[in-house]
Amino acid sequence: MTFDYDLIVVGAGSGGVRAARVAASHGAKVAIAEEFRVGGTCVIRGCVPKKLYVLASRFHDDFQDAAGFGWRVGDVSFDWPALVAAKEKEITRLSDLYAETLASSGVELIRARATLTDPNGVRFSNGRSARARYILIATGGAPVLAPHIPGIEFGISSNEIFDLPKFPQRLLIVGAGYIAVEFASVFARLGAKVHLAYRADLPLRGFDDDLRSRLCEALKTAGVAHRAGALPTRITKNADVLAVEMSDGAPLEVDCLLIATGRRPMTQNLGLEAAGVELRENGAVAVDERSRSNVESIYAVGDVTDRINLTPVAIREGQCFADSVFGATPTTVDYECTPSAVFTTPEIGTVGLTEAEALAQHGAIDIYETQFRPMRATLSGRGERVYMKLIVHGSNGRVLGAHILGPEAGEMAQLIAVALRMGATKNDFDATMAVHPTMAEELVTMRAPSRLLRPQI
Repeated sequence: MTFDYDLIVVGAGSGGVRAARVAASHGAKVAIAEEFRVGGTCVIRGCVPKKLYVLASRFHDDFQDAAGFGWRVGDVSFDWPALVAAKEKEITRLSDLYAETLASSGVELIRARATLTDPNGVRFSNGRSARARYILIATGGAPVLAPHIPGIEFGISSNEIFDLPKFPQRLLIVGAGYIAVEFASVFARLGAKVHLAYRADLPLRGFDDDLRSRLCEALKTAGVAHRAGALPTRITKNADVLAVEMSDGAPLEVDCLLIATGRRPMTQNLGLEAAGVELRENGAVAVDERSRSNVESIYAVGDVTDRINLTPVAIREGQCFADSVFGATPTTVDYECTPSAVFTTPEIGTVGLTEAEALAQHGAIDIYETQFRPMRATLSGRGERVYMKLIVHGSNGRVLGAHILGPEAGEMAQLIAVALRMGATKNDFDATMAVHPTMAEELVTMRAPSRLLRPQI
């Protein structure tokens, strides 16, 4: 059989771009198709613009705290259109850089939607068709507007929140995951009155409960009104105002409603069914440990597989795919000790098992924890607290999890992940010299456990 390409990648996000570049470096003839902008969710409408808005929001605290350090700051104001324009300039620069990198790697960029016609065939929306020895699906995920209630169409998703023409003075966010709490933190500091509604008793299901409860209190301190256990039941639009009926009977009037209740894999209308690709119940491509689907020529990486939906994971999966298929170096992704960060203020950095997970898996665990005022707060007068927690195996002393709430927690989690992957024990932490004065030094100076948890007999 004759092929036009060795590999066609569908989707030019982080995972797809990495796979395309690495495959080309191994000598493959590669094309990558993208119907929107090169860079995918992370660069265009996810991690990068989100972090820029997080940084913008933290100037709110900086201006307030400056007086405690002898600075006299005059009247300040916030310009929403200026932030949106600055964000757009930066993501355009990054998107162009991604495209240039693909070109310099020898990858052909096809700016069109791609649809599979069979296990090796692809039809593009520009009228072209091509055949490839292998096809990689890397289309990522998309927000879901749920629950399905009257008026839900008046809500927006995280795709639109970055580019609102007018800053919302009153914002209702529905959801309790990364996106919901991050935008709650951002918009509260930028000046909006934020309401956060979610089904559970605490946000961030799946995170350590001590982090969840403390973040909840920190968001309340920042002015976020929590509506735990309450969800919208009906939304009515009156001019520029959204009237929201809530399940707890307390209605709201807001300027904007952000629906952040989840995302789904983007596998719709890609022709996967025609190619015989097996999909999971939620639409994700079912793949094995080498990212291969049930069809020998079709692979998938990133959020479209719904494994661990984080950008670095997609990049690693793309790298391993290309090395395995085109580099003659069979490689699989090791998902253990995958660190993550939640860019609220205060920030969360976490790696390894939660307390509940560790107790269920290992039975006997020791908990080391500390909380303190960061040095900055001693002069600013802010009531901010840092919280750190290490979860340690009760018999062999291995550190099973590390959880941090406070400034630069994500930076610390990245470095702790290296130690945990190497099997570091609490003795290793204790024997490591501290850097003073830092917050991170507390990770190596917690000497006595606060709790010893043992199985109930």
